[in-house]
Amino acid sequence: MSLASTILIADDDKNTREGLKQFLEGLDYDVLLAADGNEALKIYRQEKPDLVLTDIRMPGMDGVALLEKILAENQRAAVVLLTAYGTVEDAVKAMKKGAFYYLTKPVNLEELEFLVKKAIASRNLEEENRELRQALNKEKGAIIAKSPPMLEVLKTVDKIAQSSAAVLIEGESGTGKELIAHRIHELSPRRSQPFVAVHCAALTETLMPSELFGHERGAFTGATERKIGRFERAHQGTLFLDEVGEISAETQTKLLRVLQEGEFERVGGTRTIKADVRLVCATNKNLMEEVKAGRFRDDLYYRINVIYLKVPPLRARREDIPLLADAFLKHFAQANGKKITAIEPAAMQALAGYDWPGNIRELRNIIERIVVLTNDSLIRLQNVPEDIRRPAGGGAPVPAAGDFGSLSTMEKELIRKALDEARGNKSLAAKRLGISRRTLYRKISEYSL
Repeated sequence: MSLASTILIADDDKNTREGLKQFLEGLDYDVLLAADGNEALKIYRQEKPDLVLTDIRMPGMDGVALLEKILAENQRAAVVLLTAYGTVEDAVKAMKKGAFYYLTKPVNLEELEFLVKKAIASRNLEEENRELRQALNKEKGAIIAKSPPMLEVLKTVDKIAQSSAAVLIEGESGTGKELIAHRIHELSPRRSQPFVAVHCAALTETLMPSELFGHERGAFTGATERKIGRFERAHQGTLFLDEVGEISAETQTKLLRVLQEGEFERVGGTRTIKADVRLVCATNKNLMEEVKAGRFRDDLYYRINVIYLKVPPLRARREDIPLLADAFLKHFAQANGKKITAIEPAAMQALAGYDWPGNIRELRNIIERIVVLTNDSLIRLQNVPEDIRRPAGGGAPVPAAGDFGSLSTMEKELIRKALDEARGNKSLAAKRLGISRRTLYRKISEYSL
């Protein structure tokens, strides 16, 4: 499974198609091309790309009709429209039908790069959360858990859901903080109103105010239409700010004013807008430490931290690992057409003994990888990756049949070390390793790093 995302470009102008293809391939995307809407729909159904870039005006099936057909088959599909200035109104109408966004021609490549990253990240996150919710729900509104620390969190959630108090959820990445936020919303009197999520780390400092508060037409270059912000969209519902510790000092100040006064103006606007929202924030940082370091406002911290929830890491709730592993197994076996029915005790013991630094997200990815690579009806110990079989305290891995030292093990450790030294910067890690970014992505996927 390659980590390189696939983009389908539909445009009847050959020069536009080829130019965009060359640019996006230079950013390590896999690119598919279609000269019209009918061809694009056929390719979409066969290849299921991560993102569709489509011109609005095309012979035969136009971009809006293509959008409607794609969304009819997959409501979570990410579609970005390419439009001339004369058809911006059509693009805005298409956004109301479900398009992710639009770009005007001639395309600004920097804007294209950012929008593509944002659209794919948003789609992947939504898909991941959807799959997590499916796998973690035993019944509507319930999360799989039997460990005391997680049951205590859920008990607190049930108590505070009926209020409108702000909630701060702290926990490591991959622990399911957004699932907790959804549970708070679903159990609250606001359940029939919108749940609006903002993933702060995915937005630049310049875009954040527009996303949160909206903007008026002409507020800045490219603001050709009024945009409704997330606060307005979440009116009478719940606004979830994920990775709230990543927002800039300027945005912190603006956010504090909204929380204090319950009102704001759109960027470039003068009309005061009131919004009634329940704020739920999440972070993988220790926000009190961020306050002490001067990176997060103390007055904002106390505003968002009326109720505090600490989601335990998976290593602190090992009793839940078998339940989660079985749930993910059933999900991915069905999704991949596999007749895998169970995990043998030795393999489950290895899974339960691992520390899972990536938490539930890492467990999900590992189970998916095992299911894809297993042709038996039972997941056995030798199907579990070697680094998972290694005991939590280090030392030799749990032995498995046919397990030998290999060059692949050395390669995996070399890549892991390069990524650690580059602090996760894949371009820098690839340069140090002397390989291309695409090769590095493939290896990361291959070794589930």
